[in-house]
Amino acid sequence: MKLQQYVRKGAFYEAVVQDGSDVIFIVDFEGKIRYHNAAVRNKLGYKSSLVEKNFFDFVSPDMQDELRLKFKQSQRRAYSQNVEFQFLCFDKSYKFLEFNAINLKHKEDLPGFILDCRDITQRKKDAEELVRLQKAKEQFLANISHEIRTPINGIAGMASLLSQNPSPEERETYLNAIKHSAENLKVIINDILDLAAIESGKLKFEQIAFNLTDLLPSLISTFTYQAKEKKIKLSYDIDPALNRILKGDPVRLNQILINLISNAVKFTHEGSINISCEVERTQKGVVWVRMEVADTGVGIPDDKLNTIFESFSQADASVTRKYGGTGLGLTIVKQLVELQKGKITVRSKVNSGSTFIVLIPYSSGKAERPERVSKAQKSQLKDQLTRNMNVLLVEDNDINRLYAKSILKNWNCNTEVAENGLVAVEKIKNNDYDVVLMDVQMPVMDGLEATRAIRSMTNGKQNVPIIALTANATQKDVEKCSAAGTNDYLPKPFTPADLFKKIFEDLKIVPARQRPQFADRKPAFDLTYLKSMSQNNEDFIREMMETFVQTLPPILDKMEKSASDKEWDKVAKLSHQIKPSLALLGMNDLRLKAGSLEEKSKEALEHPLLLSETLAFINECRGMIPALREYLD
Repeated sequence: MKLQQYVRKGAFYEAVVQDGSDVIFIVDFEGKIRYHNAAVRNKLGYKSSLVEKNFFDFVSPDMQDELRLKFKQSQRRAYSQNVEFQFLCFDKSYKFLEFNAINLKHKEDLPGFILDCRDITQRKKDAEELVRLQKAKEQFLANISHEIRTPINGIAGMASLLSQNPSPEERETYLNAIKHSAENLKVIINDILDLAAIESGKLKFEQIAFNLTDLLPSLISTFTYQAKEKKIKLSYDIDPALNRILKGDPVRLNQILINLISNAVKFTHEGSINISCEVERTQKGVVWVRMEVADTGVGIPDDKLNTIFESFSQADASVTRKYGGTGLGLTIVKQLVELQKGKITVRSKVNSGSTFIVLIPYSSGKAERPERVSKAQKSQLKDQLTRNMNVLLVEDNDINRLYAKSILKNWNCNTEVAENGLVAVEKIKNNDYDVVLMDVQMPVMDGLEATRAIRSMTNGKQNVPIIALTANATQKDVEKCSAAGTNDYLPKPFTPADLFKKIFEDLKIVPARQRPQFADRKPAFDLTYLKSMSQNNEDFIREMMETFVQTLPPILDKMEKSASDKEWDKVAKLSHQIKPSLALLGMNDLRLKAGSLEEKSKEALEHPLLLSETLAFINECRGMIPALREYLD
């Protein structure tokens, strides 16, 4: 009842019209304002009344003619809607408004309109921003198309020239051009994939030890040739306080610095580039590292400084035409910095240069350098790891197959080939492999289906490490590989270094050394001592062997983790723990290796190849378990 009385009295007028959020005007057909509500003060800033003033005097001059025409057209209609215009505010700015008009001539036979005006300033800004981003995206797609076609054309052209019997010097030139084009293509693809991973929230950061005083010089050296070619001075300074162990992701730091330095080289035609690194501050075990990349290049206009970190954006469309690039580099840098709780800023002046400042917090370790490994030791380590590794390469593309086989041949691996997943499954049933390199898209049976078939096998065949090789390396594709049962993936195109890192550093696969036939093998163990001490008590011997088979795998798992984390004191203790059992079962070679490993682990820093030796020992111990189980069965 009370609500009906409220309506009858018209009391809602004050709440809806007078105090409403919309600006309400009543104007005659000539535009004279006869009434407006309080929103004129709240929304437009006018403290005094606008009644008796002309509505068109407040409309943006370049929209007045159009709005007068709309007024005339509205006089013939009872209702008009969504008429946009710009209205002058008290502070001399213009606001975008949109009105719906009720024609009082049709209702009350009065020559005027009720204009219900809504503020659409934000909507217009959003629309303009959407148009700007759409144009930027279209420009990006055009750039990407150009950037991808250019190296592909270069590769195709050089390959054609190689087929025309060139001289040795020409051949070297053509091969270098092909390699350069392929690297450019890989950079473009990696930029796109990195951005996709960042925006999907799937990018993961490592927490491993590194020393910036080791990382920076080798990184700078990769730009030395380009700088010399352009006659630019390239220098760097490192705060002595940074000669310490930091914990974080050195690969992503490398990526950040490479992007910034390559930009500096690209846009600097004379003068210098300097990279400086210093400790900004230290707080509760966290070191804030400040890195500056300063150049004397073309600089960035003030009005572009806010957009250079956006996706698909460069300071000017002509930049892409002149210098190339995807326009994603700085976007990726900003995202990588901020995902590590850091900050990036830029100072720049046109024709004077730019300075990019990156601030990233890292956990602090002891002030010491990580162990160094010489080139000779690295070569020895690679040969030690790869020799006699049994690899199954599953690839249907002739060129990709030839490329991967050549890499594996150089490493002295034993490589077998399967043209599709079905052939791979049959080969795995009948042979043992240390690792399977599995292409994903193949005819007959694809890589994911083949992986699922392998994981359903028995007799240990299901445990063979599988690395997916895929040109589709988006996060969704990676998740499909993982769901099918692959241990990891390697995006195409990959370099020999990429493949080596994936097999031996990421997955830590150690090949089974020399795989002789069972009949030719020496016994894996010797039960003489156990038989003697137990007076040939079979039950006792079986119990000892079963206990060893059950307890050894968890110990080896702990040892592998400790070695990966470089906790050598734990490796020493675990080696000591295994020794007595190895002696009881007559595994004398392994017992001696366990003793050597124990001693070396106590003085780890003097043995740069200790990690590979530990992994080889663990692999050899694991290789004994099937022989023991076979005896027990």
